[in-house]
Order: sequence, then structure tokens, then C-alpha cells
Amino acid sequence: MPVEVTWWGHATCTIEDSGVRVLTDPLFVRRLAHLRRRRGELPGPEAAVADVVLVSHLHSDHLHLPSLARLAPGSRLIVPLGAVRSVPGLRGLGSKHGLRITEVAAGDEVRVGEVLVRAVPAMHDGRRLPMGPHRSPALGFVVEGEARTYFAGDTGLFDDMAEAVGPVDMALLPVGGWGPYLGHGHLDAGRAAQALARLAPRAAVPVHYGTYWPIGMDGVRPHEFHSPGDEFVRKAALLAPEVAVHRLSHGEHVRPEGAR
Repeated sequence: MPVEVTWWGHATCTIEDSGVRVLTDPLFVRRLAHLRRRRGELPGPEAAVADVVLVSHLHSDHLHLPSLARLAPGSRLIVPLGAVRSVPGLRGLGSKHGLRITEVAAGDEVRVGEVLVRAVPAMHDGRRLPMGPHRSPALGFVVEGEARTYFAGDTGLFDDMAEAVGPVDMALLPVGGWGPYLGHGHLDAGRAAQALARLAPRAAVPVHYGTYWPIGMDGVRPHEFHSPGDEFVRKAALLAPEVAVHRLSHGEHVRPEGAR
């Protein structure tokens, strides 16, 4: 079965590999606090169908409790170590919705059917903001079945990224954000292209851009919302020309060639 990646918007993707559906950082709302979904229809019920769900860190646009509540009872949920203590609502999802929650740290591996999920480090503030303690480091994940797919979550560029992640066939990299400024611990299009050159996968998909934007800021630096995907394609062509970059529309999927 070919490996297939679907981008639903923001950091929410479905990776289908070896008959296993893996969902990342589900966010299925039109509005979150001061953010409004400005592009792409809300994902339909099929987006919430997954054998395992990966949560990269505790920020509410990545660990969103109402979106997790849409998962089918019995779904497997993999979260950073300490998440249940930091986000008490996760306990309710386990008891009321029947989600099976597993906490992991970087280096841990979880077998789900024919797929192995490995947690890898990320350089990002993993707290449950605005005042959560530094208890749960942010993570990325490598999903290994017929291919090795790296979901970076939210991360900055760090020196030993390629060594920490290991060889991968596909990289799902954040290239923007939900506002006009990206702080420490994020990838913009340029830094994402540098990461791509270090990782050297066969294919890549830019994510985490062009979906949510602060209410009332539509006219402020609009290129920061619209341009990161195209900018990443251009810069990746210069820094990592051997990588096939697939800039997807919301809800679009790709079956990249070259899976092992």
C-alpha cells in the first residue's frame, strides 16, 4: 500500500502507512481564542479517524481538547511526558471518551500495528501556556512503516537535528505560524529549507502556515499569511534541489515516490 500524506491545515496531517492511520496535532475548529481559520474548509469527520494520534506539544493549537474529543473511543493518543499532569482535561478524555493515552519522551518508541512511532527532540517551548510549568518538552515524531515520515511539530533549527531525527524519506516541516512574527523556537520558510538540506529526505510537505490568523490583523503584513508555502518551495529548490517538495492545499493528499 503506498504511503499517503494529507494536510488538513495548520499542523494537522494524516499519515497512512502500512494500513495504519496516524493523525498529527488535530485542530478542528473555525476559531481558537484570538485566531480565526481564514483558509480551507473545516476538516470533515474522516479527518478524525485514526489508529493513533500524535501530539507534539501542549500549546492549545496543537493539543486542543475539543478536537481530541472528536476521536473515536479507543483511539491511541501519544503525548509528551508529563502532559496528563499539565493538562488535567486529558484525564477526562481518557475516562469519558475512552482514549488510550501514552506519554513519551525523546527516544521512546511505540509500536502501532505495522508502524513504529519514535519520539524525537524539538526546540520549542513545550509548556501549556500562558503559565504552565516547564514540565513537558516539545517533541517531533518519526513514523516508520513502508517509509520513514518525520513530523516536526513546532521546532526551531538546532545543530544536531539530522542526527536526532535520523534518516527519513518524507519530512512534514512547519514553515510559518499564525501571526506576523515568529519567535525563537520556530521555523520560517528559510530556516525550514536549511532543515531540509540537513535532513535530506526524498520528499517534503510544508505545514503550519496559511490556515489561522489573528482576528483584526487581516490587513497587517498579509504576505506573512499567504507566502510561506511558496517561499519554502523556492528556497528548498536552492538549498535542497534533490528533494521533491509538495505544497498541498487544505485537504489535499500526496503519495510520494521512493518509500522503502
